[in-house]
Amino acid sequence: MLQLVIGNKAYSSWSLRPWLLLQQFGIPFEEVLIPLYAPDTASQILRYSPTGKVPCLLDGPIQVWESIAICEYLAERYPEHAMWPRDIAQRAEARALAAEMHAGFGALRTHHPMNVRKVKPARPLRPDVASELNRFGAMVADLRSRFAAQGPFLMGEFSILDAMYAPVATRCRTYSLPLPPAAQAWVDHMLALPAMQSWFAAAQAEPWVVEATEAAGE
Repeated sequence: MLQLVIGNKAYSSWSLRPWLLLQQFGIPFEEVLIPLYAPDTASQILRYSPTGKVPCLLDGPIQVWESIAICEYLAERYPEHAMWPRDIAQRAEARALAAEMHAGFGALRTHHPMNVRKVKPARPLRPDVASELNRFGAMVADLRSRFAAQGPFLMGEFSILDAMYAPVATRCRTYSLPLPPAAQAWVDHMLALPAMQSWFAAAQAEPWVVEATEAAGE
């Protein structure tokens, strides 16, 4: 059985992506959760991942780290599931947008770290955060205007693209970030997924979370 090594569900946005992907496609896996910010965290993760970071996927002798690489591996490992859009043009666009998420949105990550245990009132946004949030809102609005007839996710059906942007949905909730209607509708739909609700419940129950570290994370 696959093993997915993850960090705290309260904070580990990178871990959420492949975890959600596996859950949405009903692929069995063993969850190996390593508490973050503990004295032995790095040594515990190094047992599984050469980078000392989560997530890491183990498939027998195969070891895959980095969330986007894990998602790509799963798409190849389980071709019966349309983890990327089947259409080549849509798939190319989805990959580009997923890579943009993986490499970008640095201000949003830094100043609004993931913490699904919290919901905070809206505050004025830094210009760099506002710019990234505007990019996110425009991207979602564009995708939903083109693919709404195919389903409620970014490109109609759930895909790796939705998994990659799922941590943004949690940030919008945590920090009460203002969004245009189409983006808010996608966020609401994502947060209501049974898998996401399960993630939130587990995060609330984590006994080892230290709220003083809430600024840490992706």
